[in-house]
Amino acid sequence: MARVLLTGGSGFIAVHVLEALLTQGHSVVTTVRSEAKAQMLRDTFPDYGTDKLDFAIVADIAEEGAFDEAVKSDPPFEWVIHTASPFHFNITDTKKDLLDPAIIGTTGILKAIKKSAPSVKRVIITSSFAAILSPKIGNRPDYTYSEKDWNPTTEEDAIQDPPSGYRASKTFAEKAAWDFIETEKPNFTISTMNPPMVFGPIHPKLQTLDTLNTSNQRIRDMMLGKSQDEIPAAGVYVWVDVRDLAVAHVRAAERPSAAGKRFFVTAGYYSNREIADIIREQLPDVASKIATKGGEFPEGYFQYDNSRTKDILGIEFRSLKEMVKDTIPTLQAIGA
Repeated sequence: MARVLLTGGSGFIAVHVLEALLTQGHSVVTTVRSEAKAQMLRDTFPDYGTDKLDFAIVADIAEEGAFDEAVKSDPPFEWVIHTASPFHFNITDTKKDLLDPAIIGTTGILKAIKKSAPSVKRVIITSSFAAILSPKIGNRPDYTYSEKDWNPTTEEDAIQDPPSGYRASKTFAEKAAWDFIETEKPNFTISTMNPPMVFGPIHPKLQTLDTLNTSNQRIRDMMLGKSQDEIPAAGVYVWVDVRDLAVAHVRAAERPSAAGKRFFVTAGYYSNREIADIIREQLPDVASKIATKGGEFPEGYFQYDNSRTKDILGIEFRSLKEMVKDTIPTLQAIGA
């Protein structure tokens, strides 16, 4: 079993990574922004003592040297899984609120590992399909996206609006990580996870209806009757279940063949109309509050290649129906 540093442990994706690590018997130290967040995780995983689950406070991942102490451990770490990065559109300053935390947080932890954690051999970084997709080109029905693709965004693009800022933050942070490996030549390898829309069950002790991850908000809104007039368009029509994404992170650390590679972790296509249909089926009392028009899959959409994730990581993806069915009761638990 490995000794693992997990950053941003109370985040939506990270808590599922944490659960996967603990279930497999690994020993985890996770960074959190505050003691209150640490206590929430203790309450979520009450069966694990400090030998299996411990915490390091990193209040601001964008501070210089933020991870310098967190990477030190006895016994020493073998893996680092870096998920901590901003993903919300409630921002006022794109550079300060999005770009800096993502870029500095990623390069900062790599510097800290190289300097103070020579035992670390594998680093897994949560990136995004946002670092693959070229949004300005449109739906590209004749094109197949894969790990070879990079979003050509610029700093000028980044400040246009919050979604552009988010996509740029993920792109710049991931590029900075690969550049670090090339120039610094550390004794560890990296792999990046590049998921599109991430849906799935939440841990009720860690989230409220107001703090849900961006993807799950559409399921919440349908359950609360906020899509009575028309089902909104999805925007991006590829997705993954958070539980499958979590397993992908762990397997990328476990498997030497994953080293030095990006992974486009997607289950495939979906639409908001399909999600609405499943909610209606699962919650007959809510059915009348959900529109029956809008939200369809668009005509002419890009292809995707997720073969690397299947072949190297061995991921068997959950269905959209299973995801929605399992997510509903966790949202009901917090008031949806």
